[in-house]
Amino acid sequence: MEIIIEEISHGHKLLGRHKFTTNNISIGRGYDNDIIISDPHVCADHLQLHFNGEHWLVNDQGSINGSYLEGSKENAIEHQVRSGDIVTIGKSQVRFVFPNHPVEESIAISPFESLINLARHPAVLALSMTLFALIGGWIINLNNANEVTLTQMLVPTIGLTLGFVLWPAGIALVSHLTKHDARFWTQMGICFIFFNLMWLSDIFENIVHFNTSSNFSMLWLLSIIPLLLAFGLFWLNCYVGFHMTLRRRNVVASCLILLLFGGSFIIQMSKQPDFNPRPQFDTTIMSPAFIFAPSSDVETFVSDASKLFAKATKSAEAESKE
Repeated sequence: MEIIIEEISHGHKLLGRHKFTTNNISIGRGYDNDIIISDPHVCADHLQLHFNGEHWLVNDQGSINGSYLEGSKENAIEHQVRSGDIVTIGKSQVRFVFPNHPVEESIAISPFESLINLARHPAVLALSMTLFALIGGWIINLNNANEVTLTQMLVPTIGLTLGFVLWPAGIALVSHLTKHDARFWTQMGICFIFFNLMWLSDIFENIVHFNTSSNFSMLWLLSIIPLLLAFGLFWLNCYVGFHMTLRRRNVVASCLILLLFGGSFIIQMSKQPDFNPRPQFDTTIMSPAFIFAPSSDVETFVSDASKLFAKATKSAEAESKE
């Protein structure tokens, strides 16, 4: 009778799968076993399976750390195998499955997955990285008090772009090391799309600050936009690079948001002195082209001001008579 033996992690992630048609199977660290497990807590001859004509039976071979059925504390001796049984040997786990074991329904590739795959298209990826470099170079130029040439801007712009490449590269590396599909180019495309959206949200925030006062009641909404974009980026990183449930993706993305923004806020607050001799101005200076409403000319402004003063004078005179 055929049997499939799967090597799995403690999170039940598949590490390897083997199918056997023989009646005797040995598992251990020794090289003469049918399945060789490199876990140092597994003995050279650790576990033996044999088919007695009706059932598969599993026997621990007197190992140091034993062989335990998941959820049980009794050593596996002449245990009758049922499809789906998981046995812990050392710090490793194996699962026994029969060929007629039911499988879940196939999942159709959603339009959402197709949209994600679009991010790794060479044209889309090149456009995203080029746009990021252009915006980054523009901001570097604005923040530089001295006039710089294109060549002088090129080095910091390339350095900034390569610095941001480290995030998707790190995610892909972790995904590869945990036996998932790295999908490096997909991670790269998604990250740079969101990096550009964060640039644009920062520019939009500056424009709104330029057109409103610091007491504007809806300014708190602007602080939510970077949080939502960062959450979306982390969520998609987990979706692309790791096999996670929706709940776990939400938890991981939320924890990363809390770690990134919460930690930055704490560090910023800890560095603020009790008294700052330099005044802090909460304002954004931009060119008149960024004003939402067009400004009036000098004559109109003087006329409106005169009307306002006349109205205030008339109101003051009326109050004095009362």
